[in-house]
Amino acid sequence: QYLRHKCASMARQQLHQSTTTASNYYRGTSMLPKSKTELDAIRDECKSMVTKRAGLSGAAAVVPVPGADIGADVMLLLEMIPMINRKFGLSPEQIDDLDPQTKKLILVAVTSIGSEMIGKTITKQLIMQVLKRIGIRIGAKSVAKWIPILGSAVAATISFGAMKLVGNSHVDDCYQVAIRAIQSNESMRETPATA
Repeated sequence: QYLRHKCASMARQQLHQSTTTASNYYRGTSMLPKSKTELDAIRDECKSMVTKRAGLSGAAAVVPVPGADIGADVMLLLEMIPMINRKFGLSPEQIDDLDPQTKKLILVAVTSIGSEMIGKTITKQLIMQVLKRIGIRIGAKSVAKWIPILGSAVAATISFGAMKLVGNSHVDDCYQVAIRAIQSNESMRETPATA
């Protein structure tokens, strides 16, 4: 029980620190990255954030309370996905602030990639849909917890991997949308010069 309390306390503290930092950092930011170099730096930063959150997910999976890990995963994703969107300039509010041509380009790119989380308000229901898609891993994680001695370690490993999969996949989707916007903006700037 002490371990469960300690893990939950550490996860809450880490989540609060990263959320506070992120909300301070993103206040007033509504711009898409301007260059591939800037975009690459954002991708690296987001993947680092995903790894940290995956570690918290793995720690929550060690707690031997049924369902606690799923609840922790949902809460982590409810915080992490909007942060990633904001980093890339792809939150619903940031997209609404774009000029109509760039907004259209972003929405077409999002649709072609098939992302359900870019430019959308992230809800618990949306997160649950995403988690259902990787349901085999989550089911295996729940079963693994009941295996004596190694079960918690296996559950933590599965949880870490599932969180990295969801997070990094979203980072890659955001990167693809943003790179298309950068390339389109560059080609629009070059077109008047040659005409």
